Amino acid sequence: MSEQHKRIRERLELQIPVRVVCRETPDFEWMEVTRLQNVTPFGAGFTLKRPTEKGRILHMTIPMPRQLRVFDHAEDQYRVWALVRYVKGKTNPENNRPIFDIGVAFIGKRAPASFESEPSRRYEIATSSLQRMVTVEEMHVVGTADQRAHTRHFIPVDLLMETLDEKGEVETSESTVTENISRKGATIFTSLQLPIGRFIRLTSAQYGLTVFAVIRSLSTGADGIPRIHVEFIDKEWPL
Repeated sequence: MSEQHKRIRERLELQIPVRVVCRETPDFEWMEVTRLQNVTPFGAGFTLKRPTEKGRILHMTIPMPRQLRVFDHAEDQYRVWALVRYVKGKTNPENNRPIFDIGVAFIGKRAPASFESEPSRRYEIATSSLQRMVTVEEMHVVGTADQRAHTRHFIPVDLLMETLDEKGEVETSESTVTENISRKGATIFTSLQLPIGRFIRLTSAQYGLTVFAVIRSLSTGADGIPRIHVEFIDKEWPL
């Protein structure tokens, strides 16, 4: 491998602004402007104030140096779709609020065909070492079957459940309780109309804990009470 090709594959610490759009559901999306921490022609790292999850598709607009682009070399802005490959939640030391380290792989000028109708669908790719841009055709859907690796405990945990609007402010909130809970997820009673794919914030005064979760499925029990089934995305529940 030539020195030029070796360097272009190394992650460059290039702190330039980036506009990130995340569509959680067909009817709801949000946008955040942040800065890249590092970048290659095939992916990038940055932080977000809002949660996302591994396998989601994001749209990014970047004033990318043309020598790092795979396409659209004549455009002022580089508009590229990206697959989330890494998410880690942490606390911002400046304001003590949660932020998320994100790593993405660029997948090109178009999203998967199903994205418009199912933006919460998750994808993965076979290789972990990317030496070129991944194509949509090389991605496959993450299974949606209920594969619970952790025991659900049928204990009630009081929770404050919140959804966030396009600006990251609280949109709806509800004091509720879990039907069951594990280290990785929970079933929660709710009166809110929440679609599959939305991210929610859950706070427990009892545990002194706030976690972010994604809604995986909906159900209504024999008692007629609606439930949401969620997976925690930034930390495990301390059971």
